Formats: sequence, structure tokens, C-alpha cells
Amino acid sequence: MTSFPSCPTLSAVREWYAQGGDPEQGLCALARRIRRDSANGVWITLIDENDIRERVRELKAACATLPEEERRARYPLLGIPFAVKDNMDVAGKETTAACPAYAYAATSTAFVVQRLLDAGAVLMGKTNMDQFATGLVGVRSPYGACPNSFDGSYISGGSSSGSAHVVAKGYVSFSLGTDTAGSGRVPAALNNLVGLKPSHGLLSTSGVVPACPSLDCVSVFALTCEDASEVFQAAQAPDDGDVWSREAPSSAAPLGDAFTFGVPEHLDFCGNEAWEAAFRDAVARLESLGGTAVPVDYAPYREAANMLYFGPYLAERMAVVGDFVEKHPECCDATVHNIICGASHWTAVDTFRTIYRTLELRQVVAQDFRRADVLLLPTAPTTYTIDAVRRDPLRTNVNMGTYTNFVNILDLCAVAVPSSVPLMPGTDVAMPFGVTLMAPAFSEARLLNLASRFHAAARKEGLGLGATEATPSADSGSLLLAVGGAHMSGMPLCRELESTGASFAFAASTAPHYRMKLLPGGAPLRPAIVRMEKEGVPIQVEVWSIPRSAVGVFLERIPAPLGLGSVELSDGSWVKGFICGANLSGDARDISEFGSFRVFMEQEGNAASK
Repeated sequence: MTSFPSCPTLSAVREWYAQGGDPEQGLCALARRIRRDSANGVWITLIDENDIRERVRELKAACATLPEEERRARYPLLGIPFAVKDNMDVAGKETTAACPAYAYAATSTAFVVQRLLDAGAVLMGKTNMDQFATGLVGVRSPYGACPNSFDGSYISGGSSSGSAHVVAKGYVSFSLGTDTAGSGRVPAALNNLVGLKPSHGLLSTSGVVPACPSLDCVSVFALTCEDASEVFQAAQAPDDGDVWSREAPSSAAPLGDAFTFGVPEHLDFCGNEAWEAAFRDAVARLESLGGTAVPVDYAPYREAANMLYFGPYLAERMAVVGDFVEKHPECCDATVHNIICGASHWTAVDTFRTIYRTLELRQVVAQDFRRADVLLLPTAPTTYTIDAVRRDPLRTNVNMGTYTNFVNILDLCAVAVPSSVPLMPGTDVAMPFGVTLMAPAFSEARLLNLASRFHAAARKEGLGLGATEATPSADSGSLLLAVGGAHMSGMPLCRELESTGASFAFAASTAPHYRMKLLPGGAPLRPAIVRMEKEGVPIQVEVWSIPRSAVGVFLERIPAPLGLGSVELSDGSWVKGFICGANLSGDARDISEFGSFRVFMEQEGNAASK
């Protein structure tokens, strides 16, 4: 049986189980992969492998006597791995909100998380975030800046940074984030994911550390719109313990072959011409699906967006965590501290005036939705490197929220959907670009249906899922290269690879058609991956994005008998890689049993190389 799917959509995981995949072995192997391969700054708490094993066994016992139809109805997410942002309570685990001094041991599980557990999902861990969910960049955390899943020098977006990263990397099938100003949409766009921001109150916030309770929403990250819809349905239920909880009326019918979508006439992309062109392509794609663009005035949306971080809504953050932040400045991120404590000057009069203006703006934008079925906007106007955000933390964060901040204030729901992976201007780095479809509250089903059509069209044009399927644009000047030996991250020859400008893309395993053997010679030890149609096994590899212009120079450093060829990954895709013919000397040691050169080195290789 092949290893657990590297691109674990709900359908892929279910198919793997249907073909004989063992849930206990697969999820425990996934847990080991997560611990081995995850970058720093992604997770805050990982669930122990023994706890995962116990959870799987409990689910097996619960399902043992159930008829198939009843099992599917009771456990719609059976065996599906997921993660949650670390501002959500999980009984017996710490909740930190990315502030160790604030952390507490949760005695119960957040309502929405418990809904998913009751549906049979398996929790793999709790993810990093911008402290107290204050930020859209993913660098405001003492646990480290969460890297982008495509290129680690870029931001993952925030505040639900880790929740997006782990889905894009294939560590889980879906995750939960929260969204007040765009925290469930910006990270989705920057990591090539679907991000569902439901209507306020449809997913309970009981057991979630609040940011702005009157605006906070639990959000869903997934690889596809269909997966996001399934998770949303499983998570949704009225909660008497949540004062903000509300139920949706009957769902609106899906849009037909002809529909209208609003687009502001003048948009700012912060100088990113590539993303401006990518948005024009997205508009054309939606038109090709039967849409007619309708111009809308962006001024009321901009005014509402500015209220969130430049008005009394900030005082709500002060109301919920301000006492702690004021008393413990040394324990807080400096930017987060300044933002929250800077809200103390707003008066009650200011707040009421803002509430009145909010209601007026809701009436204004309601007119747009009488002319247009949905609103289309870029999810973010541009993106930044982690270093750029650290140099200018406020301006970059404000820019990231340009097209997201108004949504919750205006009581809209939204679906962020991947669109393309263009080159960043002046670089060889290809980064995901996404758009967001928005509509009045309770339009989730309609938005997800249209977003699914849009996503399907983008995939026909070559867009992959997350970071495990996605490849740089064909004209990006880069190619994907699989390495399974001393060039892997942290290994002795990794610097040779990094010196070419290559960047880590994702961890994967080969199809089960390979053997791994040690090459002759001393330190550093080097393995050869040999394709064997019979008696092969999956081998763990890393896939890097390397500039095409550097491939020749890098190849010259690789001694015989290695050569550049093609390697089949477990999902059936092919990438370039360093392989070896089957004519190795008979005494070459076969180390395939370890499944990974890294595991071999940890257990035997380090001693052997001395």
C-alpha cells in the first residue's frame, strides 16, 4: 500500500482507505512526517503519536457494529486529519493565542472543534498565528514567523498563518482559522488554498479566544471548495452557549450559466504589476463562465475597511485582551501591544457614531448586490518577504488587508479561491495569487458553487492544489527537483543546492517503484535512488524549486553514477530528480528499509560516516 496521500483532499484520503490503507499506520506515519518535515514557526502544539493511535482505535471501535450507511451519516469526516489555530480550546491542551505568558490549559474543547471531532476527524495539532489574532502577516509570534508554503522567505499571511501552511503542505486535509479582518482569506490566497469566511455567527466561537467578538468568525482552509463545504456543514450548528450564534435561512439557489459580478473600477496593487495582470485574467475567467462584470464604487468598502484598524472597532480588542496586554508588555509582540493599547483613547461617543455609520454603509452596499450577484476582488494586492514585513510592520500589514477588512463589518460572507501562480516582479519566485467572491450573509452555498466553477477552470489551465501539486509557472525560469540524499535540508550538501538560489517547495514520497542504495565513498554518505518496477518501496524526498539557469552548474557538481532524470511521486506526478541506473555494484548496501535517508542517518549513518 502506498503512503498516506501527499495531497490529502477528502476524496483522496477516503480513496486511500477504500484501497486498504490502514488509518492507524497512515495517520501515525503522517504525524512522524509532520514532526520531521515541518518548518519552524508552523506549529505550536503537536498531538502525540500515541494519542493519535488511541483516537483511531476509539473510532474503529465506535464504527465496528454500525451499518455502512449509518457510519457515513454519523461520522462524515471519519479518519480525516485536521488542525486548528491555537486560539481554539482543545481539552487537555494549552491554548496560547501565540503568547506563552497568556497560555492556559483548556478544560473543555471549543464547540466548533468538538463538532468536527464528533464527525470523526482526527486532530493532528494546533498551529501558529499572529499574537492575539492581531495581524495579517503571520510574523507577529514568539514561536517564529510562519513561512510561506511556496517560498520560505515570504510571509504565509495571518493571522491564521500556520493553519494555511499545514493544509498547503499536505500535513492535514483541512484546518480551522479565525477571521476578523481577513485572517481566513489572506493566508488562503498566499498558499494557494480555498478559504471560507462564513457569515458571522454560523460557526460558534465558544471556546475561541476573542479578538473582536462582534466581528470574529471561525474560518475553514481546504484544498477544494467541495472540501470546504463538507467541513462547513459538519461544523455548523446553533450554540446556545454563544451569544453571537445564529442560524441561516434557506440557502439561495446556485447561480446559473448567466450571472453578474461587481468589480471596482480602480484597484491598487501596491506596484505589483504581475498581480494586477493576474486579476485581469481572473475577471476574464469569470466572464468565460457566463459572468458579466458590473462596475461598483469602492469608496464605501474602503471607508468600512478603514474603520477596523483606524477607528473604535480597535477598542473591542482592548475590551477582551487589553488588561493582559497592558499589564504584560514584555510578554507581547511590540506591534500587537501598540495596536491594542493604542485603542484606549476612543470614547463611547466615537463608538456609537461608528456603529451608526456601519449600518448606513451596509445599506449603501446592499444596493450593489441588487445589481450584482457577487463581488469579485483580489484577496490581497501584493505580498512581501518576511524581512520586508519586519522592516515596515504597519504599512505592509495595512496593505495586506486592503480588500478584506470591510467584509465582516458589512456582514458579508466570502470565499477566497486560488487563481494563478505568477512571478513576483523582478524575481524568479512564483507566488500564489487568489481572488475572493463575496455576497451578503448566508450566501455560503452560492459562493462555494461559483468558486468551485472558477477553481475548476483555473485547474484546467494548469493550477495545482496547495503547495504539493502546484508548480511554478511554465515561464518562471524554475523547475522542480527531487532530492533524497545529502542535499536535503539540514544535510551536509544542502548549501550547494541553496547556493543556486533554489528554495524548498514541499516534502513528498516517491511512488512505490524505487530502492535506495548507498554509493561507494566516504563522508558525506550519499544514497542513490534506483527505479525498480518490482519490489520497490516509496522513498521520502524533498522537492525544491531551482532556477533553470542554475541546473547545469549544479549538475556538474554531481559525480557519477548519479544523473538527472525524472522521478515519479506518490500522487502520480513526475518531477526532475537525481537518479541512478540499476547497474550499481552488487555490494552496494540497500537501505530502502529506512524509507528515508534522513532516518538512516539518524539511526546508523552518522556513526558510519565518522
